[in-house]
Amino acid sequence: MLGAERLDYLVNNAGISHHKALENTTEAELDQLYEVNFKGVFFLTQQLLPHINDGGRIINISTGLTRFCVPDSGPYAALKGAIEVLTRYQAKELGPRRITVNSVAPGAIQTDFSGGAVRDNPEANKFVSSVTALGRPGLPDDIGPLVASLLSEDSRWVNAQRIEASGGMFL
Repeated sequence: MLGAERLDYLVNNAGISHHKALENTTEAELDQLYEVNFKGVFFLTQQLLPHINDGGRIINISTGLTRFCVPDSGPYAALKGAIEVLTRYQAKELGPRRITVNSVAPGAIQTDFSGGAVRDNPEANKFVSSVTALGRPGLPDDIGPLVASLLSEDSRWVNAQRIEASGGMFL
């Protein structure tokens, strides 16, 4: 908590990618996805709850892949889908403390995630651009302001929502 005794916000943004078909995913790979992408979010939130101020905010990062299907993304997307369900239950259980919990589901974003595939692979970038209504992959600056908005007092009545920020991927 970097020296702070109390927190106003928690953004669960850690995660690992996985690009294998269901039939080729090993138990060890699925366990690792579960450990990082679900169990990490669950237990970090649980451990920090006593330190989160009443009226605080929690954001769980999901993925657009819970709405649309891309080959070799099923195991990853399934665990992010579990995060979306967890988000609603967290919102319900933390409601008496006025803590809002929402999930943000980015589309393909040009970052280091997944080895920088969207950012560094021209073919992947071109493909994402072709299936996105706004004609390009997302940038970190397309997601950051949305997260900041959800953490603000202006969004105090937004709760238990999945908010996709994909530029209109796969419409």
